[in-house]
Amino acid sequence: MTHMPRHESKAIPPFEKGGVGYRRVGASSGISLALALFERPLNPPHSPFLKGGGHVAIRWWAAPFLVAAIALFHGTAAHAAPDPEKLYDTHCLSCHAPNRLGGMGPTLLPESLARLKKPEAAKAIAEGLPATQMPPFRDILQPDEIKALSEWIYTPNTIPPKWDADDIKASRIVNAENIDLPARPVFKADPSNITLVVEHGDHHISVLDGDVMEPIHRFQTRYALHGGPKFTQDGRFIYWASRDGWITKYDLWNLKVVAEVRAGINTRNVAVSSDGNYVMVANYLPHTLVALSGKDLSLVKVIPVASRDGKTSRVSAVYDARPRNSFIAALKDIPEVWEIPYDGRPVYKGLVHDYQLKEAIPEKGPLPVRQIVLDDILDDFFFDQKYDYILGASRDKPKGQVIHLGAGRKVADLDLEGMPHLGSGITWDWTDKEGVVHPVMASPNLKDGKISVIDMKTWKTVKVIPTQGPGFFLRSHEATPYAWADVFFGKNKDVMHVIDKRTLEVVADLKPEPGKTATHVEFDRYGKYALVSLWEMEGALIVYDAKTFKEIKRLPMKRPVGKYNVWNKTRLSAGTSH
Repeated sequence: MTHMPRHESKAIPPFEKGGVGYRRVGASSGISLALALFERPLNPPHSPFLKGGGHVAIRWWAAPFLVAAIALFHGTAAHAAPDPEKLYDTHCLSCHAPNRLGGMGPTLLPESLARLKKPEAAKAIAEGLPATQMPPFRDILQPDEIKALSEWIYTPNTIPPKWDADDIKASRIVNAENIDLPARPVFKADPSNITLVVEHGDHHISVLDGDVMEPIHRFQTRYALHGGPKFTQDGRFIYWASRDGWITKYDLWNLKVVAEVRAGINTRNVAVSSDGNYVMVANYLPHTLVALSGKDLSLVKVIPVASRDGKTSRVSAVYDARPRNSFIAALKDIPEVWEIPYDGRPVYKGLVHDYQLKEAIPEKGPLPVRQIVLDDILDDFFFDQKYDYILGASRDKPKGQVIHLGAGRKVADLDLEGMPHLGSGITWDWTDKEGVVHPVMASPNLKDGKISVIDMKTWKTVKVIPTQGPGFFLRSHEATPYAWADVFFGKNKDVMHVIDKRTLEVVADLKPEPGKTATHVEFDRYGKYALVSLWEMEGALIVYDAKTFKEIKRLPMKRPVGKYNVWNKTRLSAGTSH
């Protein structure tokens, strides 16, 4: 639990006055029976049980029963199981909202807590979280209460969570004074070479001047951003999503938040249309895609996600396919990919003899859905640079698949074992020993220590590059002959591989900080610097010379992870994800 405001907590006295004598709050029937024996006053008034005289309302023969009942009550109360739901209502509801849907604090449902282990949740409740409004509860709750509460938040909600159009509209926050600010940067740095650094440790974003690699601004974000910021083509506006559904529009040139809206309960990512008119939100919970206005995040459309036979699905991710003027959505629970045109093109269901002659009725717009049915579910995928093909993989299948978006069907299989992370793939032109140029795609693997290099003409594996362990991110730049790959999992998590894209060989193993996780490389606009995250609470952004692999400087940061250069993202660099 996070973002809970500090408040005074009054300890409830174990006993409170109630008529004659005292009673335990929520007393058992045994003690109630004993207290019922408190009947008549006894004389004399100078009884030693009362200071200054007075009456004692107890019969002498009832005393042993009362003592026994109190002892029995204390014995059972000491071992009574905590009621986590009541604990939540008392201590958590004000920030995390009814039904655990999240408010000032994040959503506390199994879908939202998948990456947080129960012991870590218990520690957060007991000790609080630094740099947030989540206070420690170890002085308020007993250890067994903390344990019960930390386990209960991982159970499904008794009431199915709902977040519909009315909820979305009611959540929207617009900073009207920031809507039409001047179209010029308030800083001197080159706006096209700005790099954003997401710091997960304390939920901030740092804004770096990419020419000198120094921060020019730092601001707080919603809890747990996910999926990476997305830019308008001019690089001025940025949109991002938090795991619990909050979407933010930020004016990078004026360093101001324009608007925010909660589009879901558990959200994967956002995409921005190339014309800047739409923001599409991919939700795990509820099973929806949500289209928002790019101007002020007002609701355009809620799209329920379901197959033709009615089975609903989570949305793994959504992307802007700029050359196609459409969004592409990957579905988690049904074997389909959805294409959603945003340029007014019609979409027809089923076979059409000649759509140009309007011989069929198109799907109702705006943002109609074209459902592409596949053989297998795609857990992860990658686009070629022209967005003609999707390279996809299923976690439980030994083969990947190539989908031609125009034809709407599979055209090839991919030899991708393990758990490839295609979303972190990159492309470049590779020349073989005979001088033949091959467009290739390379992907790290979340399960095995290897990087697969695929020929994007034949769809065959060119080479498997062994690494020192499973990796998460692979990055490069058009101006460098090298690709940088982390070893995110396992004992070698401190290793950063440098791979020669010409020879497909590892040429350097860097260890920015022995024993500490090194991850996620991003380059500046010119490919001069390689930026590595030291993924620790007291971490750093480490700047390397991309040619010599020598460290230039370190910028202290709080668990930095993703880095996003304006030029590389808006120009769809082949060396980074989009």
